[in-house]
Amino acid sequence: MVRRFDRLARAYEADPDKRRDLGQEIHLALWRSFVGWNGQCSLRTWVYRVAHNAATSHVNRQRRANARTLVSLEELEHLPDRGVDMSAVDARQALERLLGLIQSLKPLDRQVILSYLEGMDAASIGEIVGLSSGNVATRIHRIKNILTRWFQGRRRHGE
Repeated sequence: MVRRFDRLARAYEADPDKRRDLGQEIHLALWRSFVGWNGQCSLRTWVYRVAHNAATSHVNRQRRANARTLVSLEELEHLPDRGVDMSAVDARQALERLLGLIQSLKPLDRQVILSYLEGMDAASIGEIVGLSSGNVATRIHRIKNILTRWFQGRRRHGE
């Protein structure tokens, strides 16, 4: 579970020092939250909900401090192509670019795609974020399509 929290923190925070702080914030939020867990959902769902909420709060605090602009799915879809040749970029750099795109999403969309990447189904994600499973599935589909087009467009421009 600790590795999942590390991945979660990495997806929410690019700066390594702030990422370590976020990891500690998540663990602290979990310890504090167990008093309020009443069994209305699975423990796994509760843990993910608390972890994502802590990460979202962290992002919101950082955004206010840095005035960094987060984008909606529609805005992400229309980001200009920077002309990077994907064939020359190794897998590590591609992962960093993907995380950068995910980090630029608004917290709800970020939470949905990160939960999906952790292997959760739409119903479980819906419990965590408070959306219907159909709405979650639609968001996942849109985000995947946008990210796929973004990466394929880069590859075509570099060939």
